[in-house]
Amino acid sequence: MAVYFLAYNLGARSGHNAKNMWDVLTAAGARRIQDSVWMLRTNFTAAQVRDHLWPYVGLSGRLLVVEGTGWAAWNPMADVNSV
Repeated sequence: MAVYFLAYNLGARSGHNAKNMWDVLTAAGARRIQDSVWMLRTNFTAAQVRDHLWPYVGLSGRLLVVEGTGWAAWNPMADVNSV
């Protein structure tokens, strides 16, 4: 399984809101570690994760999916080792 760091800025269109995105990320097992940065452990590729999430970000939004192999954190919002 790979660990991904997900960062996003939501588009301004109606329907693209933080609650929808949080619900999708939480359902996938992601953990929020910064305001708009999450960690996700999954068998999917980065492109598959992107393709799953982009409808919730919107065409005018931004999404970054980065595979991580090591990390260090200070005072994250969730335990990064539990992801």
